[in-house]
Amino acid sequence: MNIHEFQAKDVFRRFGIPVLKGGVAHTPEEAQAVADGLETPVVVVKSQIHAGGRGKGRFKEHGPEGIGGVVVVKDKSTAGAVAKQMLGSTLVTKQTGPSGQQVRKVFVESGCAIKSEFYAAVTLDRATRTPTLMVSPEGGMDIEEVAEKTPDKIFTAGADPDQSRLFDHEARRMASKLGLTGKSLKQCSALLVKLVDCFYATDASMVEINPLVVTADGDILALDAKMNFDDNGLPRHPEIAALDDPHEQTREEHEAHEHDLSYISLSGNIGCMVNGAGLAMATMDMIKHAGGTPANFLDVGGNATQERITAAFKIIVSDPEVKAILVNIFGGILLCDLLAEGVVAAARTLELKVPLVVRMEGTNVERGRKILEESGLPIVFAPGLAVAAEKVVAAAGGAK
Repeated sequence: MNIHEFQAKDVFRRFGIPVLKGGVAHTPEEAQAVADGLETPVVVVKSQIHAGGRGKGRFKEHGPEGIGGVVVVKDKSTAGAVAKQMLGSTLVTKQTGPSGQQVRKVFVESGCAIKSEFYAAVTLDRATRTPTLMVSPEGGMDIEEVAEKTPDKIFTAGADPDQSRLFDHEARRMASKLGLTGKSLKQCSALLVKLVDCFYATDASMVEINPLVVTADGDILALDAKMNFDDNGLPRHPEIAALDDPHEQTREEHEAHEHDLSYISLSGNIGCMVNGAGLAMATMDMIKHAGGTPANFLDVGGNATQERITAAFKIIVSDPEVKAILVNIFGGILLCDLLAEGVVAAARTLELKVPLVVRMEGTNVERGRKILEESGLPIVFAPGLAVAAEKVVAAAGGAK
């Protein structure tokens, strides 16, 4: 689960991570009221969407010469007017894709004099299976670009998994890698320790500050904040689960969540329904290998009911780009005959009009295939995953 910047900064405050004063606004009037209540003559108005690259992004409605998603307002009496241009408009960034995302709220924050910008984040290093702190002197840039062009400017330190913390000496070492000394080094070291504490205590998947800045006075501040969380940990954190913004999900993702389905919308034309996340990933890989493009990731899980299977089909076919569907099931907990009954019921209920390719193996597989064969539905059977991928790509119009 992702949250907005203003929400992440509220979480930061709980852990003593220094951030600037600011407030969220849903109307231009609210934005102006927040700006008037801040002590600095300069304020920053930031679009709040679940995507990075907001500062470089542009609004569809205003064209390439319009304002970006983050605007420094030198005369704070005009903050409301700037917010008016943002609210209700569609912001397109590198991460949103060409469709963009509608801005429904803005964050108005105090301005500050910046001396230096850095990068800091905590995430899970799957190679070492430990939470890892990353810092870089290249703040304000996409970390992927830094990793590609100047990997020597990214420094890492593993957090202690037994004690769930970053040791003070490691924090000082990482702060010194940024070239900091004196007061700035001391403040940065303390912030890095708190950042790791925040990661552990909230069951976060990632905590990121980009940029982490040194002000003209030598103080350390988190100028931006990004957090996402492991959904499996949300039951332990109802206060974080309450921060979920359904407007930031696609309609299909929201409906999938309602039926306890794992679904992610993609940009292809081949719908996928699979049981098991690993098998779903392998299925998408094979579709790509065969020259096709998946339209979604959809894991119905091992205990899928007929209702959930119908909901899964409904979500897939609601995408107008879908030209064919691949059902790839390994019957273990989910028996093949029960899955077949669900597929038949769903296809009839929705009057399925796109080609359907089924690859099915496991418990009660022969019974499941018989149910599908006797259904009278135009189903293409495949004996293996590679063949299934080739057949569904052909049914969708062929390899690109």
